[in-house]
Amino acid sequence: MKLLQEFKDFAVKGNMIDMAIGIIIGASFNSVIDVLVKKILLPPLSLLSSGVNLESLKLVLRPKQIDDLGNQVVEEVTINYGSFVETLLDFLIVGFTIFIVVKFINKLNRQAEDPKDKTVSTPKNIELLTKMNVLLEEQNRLLKKQTK
Repeated sequence: MKLLQEFKDFAVKGNMIDMAIGIIIGASFNSVIDVLVKKILLPPLSLLSSGVNLESLKLVLRPKQIDDLGNQVVEEVTINYGSFVETLLDFLIVGFTIFIVVKFINKLNRQAEDPKDKTVSTPKNIELLTKMNVLLEEQNRLLKKQTK
């Protein structure tokens, strides 16, 4: 019974809800990045590669053997490193794209939280903290004057 109560507390307090929201937003963000990479970034990059198919690159350890009738007697044994290279390049491209998008979002957040930047409306919590800071500085100046 206590375990059930602990789970209920965990779910209701927001941990599970926050996690679910994060997963949903992450899936949507993944879709955006996927389209950005596949439809916008990769087409120009594929022009640069001149049609090289990395997936076909392999190291043949044992070639296949065919008998006189054309039947395969021994199967080919290969290390398909091209698939690994292609997956690694995809990972690097997606990782770099996510880095650029997050950097852009962080820049927007910094601008929104900068009280001196008048081009972006300052959020109320930052405005309040700025006013509190000014009042505290004024109070400190008055207290210093009184102690002299």
